[in-house]
Amino acid sequence: MTEPADAAARRAIAPVICYPTDTLPQPDISLYQSARQTAVKTGEVIAPPREAATFRVPAGHFFRISSIDGPQVGDLNLWNAHDLSERFYSGKTRALHGTHLTTGHRMWSSFPTLRPMATVTHDTLGWYGKDEYGGSVHDVIGTRCDPYTGNLLSGSQYHHCCHSNLIRALADETGLSLAEAEPHVHDVLNVFMCTGFTRDTGQYFMKASPVRPGDHIEFFAEIDLLGALSACPGGDCSSEHSSDTAACFPLLVETFAPADGALDGWAPPPVNGYDRSHGR
Repeated sequence: MTEPADAAARRAIAPVICYPTDTLPQPDISLYQSARQTAVKTGEVIAPPREAATFRVPAGHFFRISSIDGPQVGDLNLWNAHDLSERFYSGKTRALHGTHLTTGHRMWSSFPTLRPMATVTHDTLGWYGKDEYGGSVHDVIGTRCDPYTGNLLSGSQYHHCCHSNLIRALADETGLSLAEAEPHVHDVLNVFMCTGFTRDTGQYFMKASPVRPGDHIEFFAEIDLLGALSACPGGDCSSEHSSDTAACFPLLVETFAPADGALDGWAPPPVNGYDRSHGR
């Protein structure tokens, strides 16, 4: 269509941040990092290539996701360990913190609780920032590779995409059937994945992750957590995902308990204070 006469003026209007975070409750990162110094390891699990693993983290403990054998991205789901209906809300996390997470950012839970579930306390890829293509690391913009989109685009029946991996892992952990577990699997934090949007078409892109063995991202559990991590079948996502041809590697999840008294003054966050009357 023909541009209106004031097209340039309309485009020139300055943007406004939708959710200013000046009043957002801020984590005490110095307290968390101090407590981490005396924390002791309590366990570990491995997410094998093209598979997922579950883990549990008590409130006030830490968990670390590490690259160990080669460059690999992972898809992370989090739930309240006592109530699967409270789960990670990637869309609201994105609205509050932006498209990619790093130290100091939080993973927020779904309505009606809307509270911090986990806080990023350390990120060895924090140096990456944003590259010339607009790419950055640890995104909350992608959903997760899934068999439905694969079938839509290519007619495939691929079962080791992250969506299916997370379903199997959650079912095995909880005793739910696959059909019962599937509705609980949700949009993820794409750990180590390097992504962005193309400037010309606005399409979601991925590129080779900068992660190398030894890199890790670490979190503080704000509430009792059940987590599931899928080692994506795309490996470092340099060329494709939902594939058995990409080089894939395991991911390590470790948990740590702080020393007694190291978190004096801290308490798990309460559920959101909205009264839920919704105008009635």
